[in-house]
Amino acid sequence: MLVTFGEAMVRFSPPALQRLEQASTLAASVGGSELNVAVLAARLGVPSRWVSRLPDNALGRMIAGQAREQGVDAHVEWTADGRVGLYFVEIGGARVSSVLYDRAGSAISRVTPGSIDWGSVFAGARWYHVSGITPALSDGAAKVTAESLAAAKKAGLTVSYDLNYRSKLWSAKQACTVQERLLEHVDVLTTTLEDARVVFGIGGDEPAEVARALQQRFEVGAVAITLRDNALAAVIAADGKVYSAPRLEVESVDPIGAGDAFSAGLIVSRLESRGWDEVVRFATATAALKHTIPGDFCLVTRAEVEQRVSR
Repeated sequence: MLVTFGEAMVRFSPPALQRLEQASTLAASVGGSELNVAVLAARLGVPSRWVSRLPDNALGRMIAGQAREQGVDAHVEWTADGRVGLYFVEIGGARVSSVLYDRAGSAISRVTPGSIDWGSVFAGARWYHVSGITPALSDGAAKVTAESLAAAKKAGLTVSYDLNYRSKLWSAKQACTVQERLLEHVDVLTTTLEDARVVFGIGGDEPAEVARALQQRFEVGAVAITLRDNALAAVIAADGKVYSAPRLEVESVDPIGAGDAFSAGLIVSRLESRGWDEVVRFATATAALKHTIPGDFCLVTRAEVEQRVSR
């Protein structure tokens, strides 16, 4: 079983190619990095549990309901305080034109250490995943993230972490200071070249070198780097080697959640004991397919992913 921990929000989008300021209607859906990962893993056959904190109101129930509709075990601390975070996004094909967040004071940002029974949460689990968005939400959320990572390692789980730097949530200096300690518990790190440079000062144009540098600095078993504007889609440094996958050409209608789809593909294929050469190709396929689907969730089937991998 996979366990993830993080915030999910309600997403509002105007009709395709419209600006927010001209839209008279907005489509509402649900999304959030760790929930996105759990949803795809569940769809690909891995039992998944998503841990979060939500207000006991219609929006909170909407989020939990959509998670459960996708086969995810939503382990929610319901609360009377806080709110659901919102975000508004304009999509212009392959690129996100604009994102406006309204998430301050969300229920999960008020989570406190000791409030989640991680021993119970991790019972029967094999893998734990969280991203850098969660500790960025508040000091309390950062402490609970640290608590969860230590508990996951104590329980013998494999731990993956997506750096997922968000400058609107915290500064690069804060992100570096907090996450250097968190990465002590991590087995698999996923990031981009830009985030590695901005947060940790590890720069370079050669993905393999950056991946190895991150491996060495944080003593992480594997480092995956997803790429933009490159013939390669991703590289993974693991077991003393570097593995890569070529970019798959798709018509992009919504890139949001592609990184989460990559993480889910990586996790699922590793839980199936695939080698890293297969892992990077499988994760690249899930990420590419996400580009073709509106919304945060990667609503694909196992057959669709395998078909992409075999091409």
